[in-house]
Amino acid sequence: MAKLTFFLGPAAAGKTTLAKKLAAKRRSAFFDMDTLLRPAAEKIMALSGLDPADRDSAEYKVRCRDLGYRITMDAALENLELGIDAVVVGPFTKETEDREWIDSELARIGGSLETVQVRVVMVTLPSEEAYRDRIRRRGSELDLWKLEHWDEFRRSLAPRAIRWPLASSSVLHFDNTGPLTEARLASLEDFIYGSTPGAAPSH
Repeated sequence: MAKLTFFLGPAAAGKTTLAKKLAAKRRSAFFDMDTLLRPAAEKIMALSGLDPADRDSAEYKVRCRDLGYRITMDAALENLELGIDAVVVGPFTKETEDREWIDSELARIGGSLETVQVRVVMVTLPSEEAYRDRIRRRGSELDLWKLEHWDEFRRSLAPRAIRWPLASSSVLHFDNTGPLTEARLASLEDFIYGSTPGAAPSH
C-alpha cells in the first residue's frame, strides 16, 4: 500500500526540514508546494504588476494559491498511482477544513483511504513569539509581508483540527521546538512506517 504523508503547519514551524529528512531516509517522492509553485507564482505576480515575492496577500491567494495546491497534488497523486510513497508539504489550511477533500483527491487516481495509507504530521511551535523569531531569523524575502502585516498573518498560527475522515492515530501533532535528534526523527518514522500502523510515538 502506497503511503501519502502530509507535513502541515504554519510558516516557520519547520515542516519542510522535517519532511525532507524523512523523505531522504525513506527515499520517498518529495513535494513542497512552495518549490513547485514558485516559478509560476513569480511570473503571475509580476505580470499582474505585483510583488513576485508575495506569498500571503489577498491578491496572491486569488491568483496563485489554488494553482499551487493543484500542481502539488497532481504530482503526488501521479507517484502514488505508480506505487511510490509521497511526502507532501504545505499549509493546506482550507483543504483540511473540507471533510471530503482527501477522498476526492484520492479518487482522481481511483484510490481511497482503504488503498492509500494517509498520515498527517501537524508541525507546530509553542507560541506566537516562537514563530515570529524564526521568521525573522531565516531572513527570507518571502516573509516580508508576514512581518509587515503581523496582526493579519498571526491568525494563520491558530491551532486547527484536521476534518478529514482519518483515525485519530493517523494524525500526529509534533512540537518542533527543540533540535531534531535521531530519536525524534525515528519517532516520526515509526508513526508513518512502524509495525503498528498509525501508532503515535511519544517524545
